[in-house]
Amino acid sequence: MSSSPVGESLLRAENVSKHYHDGRVEALVDVSLEVSRGQYVAVMGPSGSGKSTLLNILGALDRPTRGEVYFQGQALSAMKSLDRYRAEQIGFVFQSFHLLPTLTAMQNVQVPMFETRLSAAQRLQRAAELLDWVGLGHRADHVPAELSVGERQRVAIARALANGPKLLLADEPTGNLDTKTAAGIFDLFARLHAERGMTIVLVTHDPHLAARAQRIVQMQDGRIVGEA
Repeated sequence: MSSSPVGESLLRAENVSKHYHDGRVEALVDVSLEVSRGQYVAVMGPSGSGKSTLLNILGALDRPTRGEVYFQGQALSAMKSLDRYRAEQIGFVFQSFHLLPTLTAMQNVQVPMFETRLSAAQRLQRAAELLDWVGLGHRADHVPAELSVGERQRVAIARALANGPKLLLADEPTGNLDTKTAAGIFDLFARLHAERGMTIVLVTHDPHLAARAQRIVQMQDGRIVGEA
């Protein structure tokens, strides 16, 4: 896929609904959202408002019951390989990091690159560059148990950038962090947007993190109820 010019639509959800338990639970109800290339969007709302469900559908980790999601104009339902979409176009950052416990930081960052055509030397070089960028070059040989929670999240962010994604999706990336450590992650997302022009959609309960975004989308009861 070719890159869209800055400002053009990168991701679009049209009338997306998600029902569970034979339709008795409505996690999303007729949600439409458009994200332009290079935008930084925060999605906020109370627990159970549908934020994480929306993020999972945007990242093709889940499928909508109704409606469609488009990436660079192509419907996800029409893509031959959603695995390839997730691996090549999307970077995921989760609250719980999901690092492999027996691998070092350097090895964890390389995991998404194993299915690419990069040589071992190229993977090593890219992982080293990304760890340096998130401020952890000096911790490259440490396993997750030897890292602080903030350092683990930095490794997870470096891993999410491994394949040069066009879109970064983050689900409560500071949810397990104390205030001081979270502030460093806030700064890292701001740098990603400012220095790399990364398109970011993140779910957060933290108003301080949301305030760093260009747009704040408010959700309640599975619906988008406001935007700032």
